[in-house]
Parts: sequence; C-alpha cells; structure tokens
Amino acid sequence: MHCHIVPCVDDGAASLEEAVKMVEAEYKQGVRRIIVTPHFRKGMFEPSALEVKKQFQLLRKTVWEINKDIRLYLGCELYASEDMISQLDSRCAVAMAGSKYVLTELHEFVAASQVRRYLGLLLSDGYRPVIAHAERYECMRKDIKLIEDMIAMGALIQLNADSIVGKNGYAVRKFCKKLLKEGKVHFVGSDCHGIKRRVSRIGDAYDYICKKYGKEYADEIFVYNPQMILENARQRRAGIKRTI
Repeated sequence: MHCHIVPCVDDGAASLEEAVKMVEAEYKQGVRRIIVTPHFRKGMFEPSALEVKKQFQLLRKTVWEINKDIRLYLGCELYASEDMISQLDSRCAVAMAGSKYVLTELHEFVAASQVRRYLGLLLSDGYRPVIAHAERYECMRKDIKLIEDMIAMGALIQLNADSIVGKNGYAVRKFCKKLLKEGKVHFVGSDCHGIKRRVSRIGDAYDYICKKYGKEYADEIFVYNPQMILENARQRRAGIKRTI
C-alpha cells in the first residue's frame, strides 16, 4: 500500500519493463494486492492525472496478462500542504484505491504543530490520513506522544519494511521496534522504487514481525488493515455511507 511502481511518473520505475519486474519482486515477497502510490508534490512531482492513469492502466493490463493472481489499485503519496484538499478535489492527487484513505507524506523536519494542522485539514474533509514512513520524521522520533496524539485524532501509522529490518540504521530500527511493541503501527509498506535500488523487502518484514510480535499482529498490519482500505473503496463505489 506504499510503492512507486507506476512507470515514468515519479522517481520510481523508469520503464514498463522495470515496473513489471518490481511487481514480480513483490509477488516473490508474498504480495497479491498492491496499491501503487506515485508521488504528488507540487514543484517536484506533478504528473498529470491523465498520464498517471494511462501508465497505470498499461501496467495493470500487462501484469494481468502475465499473472492473474495479482491485483493493482491506484493511489498516490500526497505531500502535505495547505492545498491538499483542492488537489484531491481536482483529482490532481487521488486517495488510495478510490477510498477515503490518503497516504500523506511530510517534510522530514516538519513541526508537530504543522502535523496537527495538516491532519485536521484532511480529517475535517472526511479523509483518513495514513502517515507515510512515520519513522522518518524527527518530531515523531523525538516525541512518541505525538504519534499517540495523531492516532487519537484519527490518523493511521505506516512504517517502511526496510526500516523494520534494519536497512535504514540502528536508531530508526529501534524506533520502529518501540512503535510495534506498543501496537502503534497500522500498515507496513515496501516503498520500493526500483529493482536495484530501494527494493521490496515487505515479505522479510512480515517474517520478522511474525517471529518477534506474533502472526496475529503481522496479519493485522500486512493483510487485514490494507483490506480495510479496499473495503472502504468498495463501499464508496456502491454508494454505502459509512464512517471510516
């Protein structure tokens, strides 16, 4: 539910061929459902909605012809700003799989007060923010109470698989372990960007969490919570009005 596989739209897959290999790598890691999340960040990553949809549909068609066990859904990784709601309303950026869940990226050194401001914007408009790679942000690493406050507001926490298995350093892994131990993690994403750089280790992270914290917890954050996003998307398509 966090990966950069759509080709030629951000700093992820550079070609359709690479994108297909990335999907195959996810499959080998045990993944069968993928919400692809190309970046949308004004001034840095601003692919047109038409181009993203075109590349996504081409990728989905190609993958379907190769392996019908895999399903792809479109989302984005939206960089937090005062313009988030207008970007979502205009479809420049999209929520995950057509749900009300928004994968939300922040500046590495964002202030806690600004985090709360951004979350408030999304929540007040009916969206459910999912904080992308929460282990990256200095304000959260320094004060776990901020994580607790965000969850109390209605936000959900996502960690990167690489950080959990120790590929991003000891301090980051220690922070991830603390969040996992306290049950403050809702999702794990591969955040993969290529077949040689920032590859998917989501299966490795799943195995680690099974051994360290139990299969029930691993299934919750790798399987059931992502299914919750897809179920919310299904309800919205069917016109079912439910809180998220």
